[in-house]
Amino acid sequence: MRPNSANETPEFDRYARSYAQLLDDPLRNRFAHDPLHFHRRKMQLIESLLKRFRQTPQEMRWLDVGCGQGQLLELAGRSFRQAAGCDPSADMLSSKSPFILRQQPSPGVLPFRAGSFELVTAVCVYHHVHGQDRALLTGEIRRVLTPGGICCIIEHNPWNPVTRAIVRRCPVDVDAELLSAPETHSLLRTSGFEPMTTDYFLFLPERLFQTMGSLEEKLRNVPLGGQYASVARVPHES
Repeated sequence: MRPNSANETPEFDRYARSYAQLLDDPLRNRFAHDPLHFHRRKMQLIESLLKRFRQTPQEMRWLDVGCGQGQLLELAGRSFRQAAGCDPSADMLSSKSPFILRQQPSPGVLPFRAGSFELVTAVCVYHHVHGQDRALLTGEIRRVLTPGGICCIIEHNPWNPVTRAIVRRCPVDVDAELLSAPETHSLLRTSGFEPMTTDYFLFLPERLFQTMGSLEEKLRNVPLGGQYASVARVPHES
């Protein structure tokens, strides 16, 4: 997600109409036949993390940064007190969504007031954000969170060879710069967050997960899952 000049079309505007087709890949499809499987796994992981940290979604306002076409919002948004999404690409945003959707003026700016949310997620966003924009975006996430608010960054795991192969073949990831969990942890800490946990997931293909899903919970500290979730909290005001 390179910075856009005033006259430059946001990168994902070029992909919006054919986004599902561009993600179609035999290697990816062997892992999950249903494209929504990946969104469901992220939803389940977020729910599990909130439960672990004794957070109640019904009492939380949630922002999904870089929400794209809003699949995660559609799956989980109604479980929250309020749900919103934003994305630099206007063409990716759904005009029929029941949730609050706003276009980001740039990758490192969020169009919401300070302290507007108790939870912010950024799902497979940061590998499209480059250079100083990563720190700017993380600072913006901290700004729009309340004291004690939670940030959850979910990213591709560059330590997983299958993940690297899929990303390398994917047209929408042509600009991808993968970041490891320790790099994400450092980014969060540098931006003033208190890191809480990092969980690895997507160890099992969809077919095996249906019958052996509990195994992934036991493997969450093994840094070989296809993706990871880094969770951090805004410090409470003294």
